[in-house]
Amino acid sequence: MKGNVVVGQSGGPTAVINSSLAGVYRTAIQRGAKKVYGMLYGIQGLLDEQYVDLSKYIKNDLDVEILKRTPSAFLGTCRYKLPDIHENQEVYVKIFEILEKLNIECFIYIGGNDSMDTIKKLSDYAVLTGKPQKFIGAPKTIDNDLALTDHTPGYGSAAKYIATSTKEIIRDGLGFSYKTKLVTIIEIMGRNAGWLTGASALSKGEDCAGPDMIYLPEVVFDVDKFTQKVKKLLEKKDVVVVAVSEGIRIADGRYVCELGASSDYSDAFGHKQLTGCATFLANHIHQEMGCKTRAVEFSTLQRSAAHLASRVDVNEAFMCGGAAVKAADEGDTGKMVVIERVSVDPYQCATGIYDVHKIANGEKLVPREWITKDGTYVTDEFIDYVKPLIQGDYPSVMVDGIPRHLYMSSKK
Repeated sequence: MKGNVVVGQSGGPTAVINSSLAGVYRTAIQRGAKKVYGMLYGIQGLLDEQYVDLSKYIKNDLDVEILKRTPSAFLGTCRYKLPDIHENQEVYVKIFEILEKLNIECFIYIGGNDSMDTIKKLSDYAVLTGKPQKFIGAPKTIDNDLALTDHTPGYGSAAKYIATSTKEIIRDGLGFSYKTKLVTIIEIMGRNAGWLTGASALSKGEDCAGPDMIYLPEVVFDVDKFTQKVKKLLEKKDVVVVAVSEGIRIADGRYVCELGASSDYSDAFGHKQLTGCATFLANHIHQEMGCKTRAVEFSTLQRSAAHLASRVDVNEAFMCGGAAVKAADEGDTGKMVVIERVSVDPYQCATGIYDVHKIANGEKLVPREWITKDGTYVTDEFIDYVKPLIQGDYPSVMVDGIPRHLYMSSKK
């Protein structure tokens, strides 16, 4: 590698997003990059010439290990949609002027669907104008909805957190007041894909019955049928726990959260903020049955709980970051690193490279056959798919009893 590397992070963070960043940095240095720059706040920050020399923060192997254990986006993130290259080229001219000034050979972007749209557009512009820079995407999303990859870094750790927390909530309910009826609704992230919510089923085992019902956005939600199912369950038991995706919809297309108080906020890609599904359903059950109810939103904890990260996930995220640099250094561009499951028992995976044009703006949903016919649970096939991804622990570096993270004193 003769030039420099620039790397950015985009979209919602994960517990292992910085492990991919560490993989990019370590591999770029090993391959001879003179400098590895980090975009502050993704492509939006780069447009304002906000970037740092990562060698100022990653000084030794210990820093690499701490970075791998650091949640949130170390570099900061953004949700910025590049314009169509045929409608507005001024933005692209500015970006490439900055890349040329920094002598950038490889541009690595760690992110999900919208981030891959950025890689697609930048690589297309480079080809159109004869620019030499290479553009590669490193997958990242707890939603696990990127097409053409077996799974995405970030999902395994989020699934581990969800399964663990669901089990603890169920245990908490079992110790509730004598003869008191309690219904707990757990709201889990997932706009259109139910990969995260389905992971709550992994709480089931010899010492835990798991949630009573699981509702994914791939299946239309019926409030009346849901209410009747809860009522029947309460006739048999005192405590009911239900896991629901934040993005479940009723037959007319409205999100369940819109039936109550909801936010009107939408991001640059038109994604409506979803919140309040569990609260609406908990209030509805209380009004219909008079029993005690609780609404629990895992919210940002799903993507920030690095203390409960999966070792498999941390290692695969690091591997994907390194694979992105390797691909760019060997001449690939307009591609995304994918994870390929090469063995089920024992579980083994490898990385590959795939055309980002066939990935960007797509969406991988939970197969309908992995959801029970009545739409209230996931099947054994789903559980078998997810279980290998949550294996192993990645102990934090503890200082004064608290995990130590790598940080910047400020991002300007």
